[in-house]
Amino acid sequence: MAKKERNQIILAKIETTYGTDATPTGAANAILAVNIQPEPILGTQVSRDLMLPYLGHQGMVLSGTYGRLKFEVELAGSGAAGTAPAWGPLLRGCGMAEVITAGQDTKYNFVSQSEESLSLYYNEDGIKHVLVGARGSWTFQASPSAIPRLVFTFTGLLGTITDAAAPAVTLTSWKKPVPVNKTNTTLNLHGYTGPCESFSVDTGIQIAPRLLINGESIEISDRKVTGQAVVELAPLATIDWFNRALNATDGTLAFQHGIVAGNIVQMNGGVVQVGPPTYGATNGIRNITAPLMLKPSSAGNDELQIVVK
Repeated sequence: MAKKERNQIILAKIETTYGTDATPTGAANAILAVNIQPEPILGTQVSRDLMLPYLGHQGMVLSGTYGRLKFEVELAGSGAAGTAPAWGPLLRGCGMAEVITAGQDTKYNFVSQSEESLSLYYNEDGIKHVLVGARGSWTFQASPSAIPRLVFTFTGLLGTITDAAAPAVTLTSWKKPVPVNKTNTTLNLHGYTGPCESFSVDTGIQIAPRLLINGESIEISDRKVTGQAVVELAPLATIDWFNRALNATDGTLAFQHGIVAGNIVQMNGGVVQVGPPTYGATNGIRNITAPLMLKPSSAGNDELQIVVK
């Protein structure tokens, strides 16, 4: 029977013990994803290089195997302030800690040690792939008239690959997003609140598969959070991006998407440096592309905070 591209399911659950299958279920741990891009087996291909009295390919041995899974989820709230969003476990698997304040909000901040891990199940129309000990990174882009999405890339230790019927899934915790526009979305960058064509973030998380004697793990080894804003060109008296770049001037970032309680997501940065800006144009209207460096304060682990409320 032919396998259908649309019949894909992802399950994700936080592990209690690193690398031990947390057994996610369709009822509790289903991910509403788009643009799923699996890499089922990665690793090193080792050639035997045998000396024989004849020529020919000797094949290879796979060593240090792991897997990777990339997908996107829609950015929307949880439905109620003080409730974690359905995509919360994915942020936790990317080195972010979750703090829930009942009836108020859910905050996500980076950590630099003891990062959590995920067990991921990916079902390709009846073929089940298991990754354990998975950790990852994410990017984000908001463009007008589009649905904003978080793009996740997870790397995990290779589990089993088996024939298994796709489970029934419950997706009620995934809320309907609203499009990016003037009504739903605001950006305040270094005090500038003028027209913005796009805004993006890249967490720059470095993932290191550690496949060693006596131990295997997927580690987060570094991160450098960057971003980019494309804004309408304004007089220097309004905002001088060039002066800010030349003087390495730090400013703040406040991005909000959604205006109804239960469907509001914010991204905040307190120490944001602007890199060398460049000119561009859209529909004949001049703009500035400002590269961003989101830096931690002296407290650390606070270069970017996500607030869901």
